[in-house]
Amino acid sequence: MKATLRPGIKYEHKFVVPPSKTVPALYPESEEFMAMPEVFATGFLVGFLEWACIKAINPHLDWPQEQTLGTHIDVSHEAATPAGLEVTATVELIGVEGRKLIFRVEAHDGIDLISKGRHERFIIHKEKFDAKVGEKKKLMPFDQG
Repeated sequence: MKATLRPGIKYEHKFVVPPSKTVPALYPESEEFMAMPEVFATGFLVGFLEWACIKAINPHLDWPQEQTLGTHIDVSHEAATPAGLEVTATVELIGVEGRKLIFRVEAHDGIDLISKGRHERFIIHKEKFDAKVGEKKKLMPFDQG
């Protein structure tokens, strides 16, 4: 973590919603999802907000040895966005508590505010984290493929 990692960091991230980020694409194995409207899926919206937060703070970490993982999300999804519209995420780091990072987030699709809320991330050391996950994998029953 660099000394520049402090509250007040802001970032804006843009993305044109493709059909592959709509509700039917979220779980193509689900006939319920497949029958739903082709609008930006909440699950992909959450990932988009996380992406913006990652982009905001990576210059302030020892990337890629240090990375962040989402640990909490509390956001609304207020308006439907069809594929083809550009969405903009605006994020601000509002708190640093040790390795816990707290963000204010919102997203707009050029017509409507589509999301607002808070997101928390935790700084990890990738090598240590991967080792811990590797230990957990050893506890899995065989033939997971």
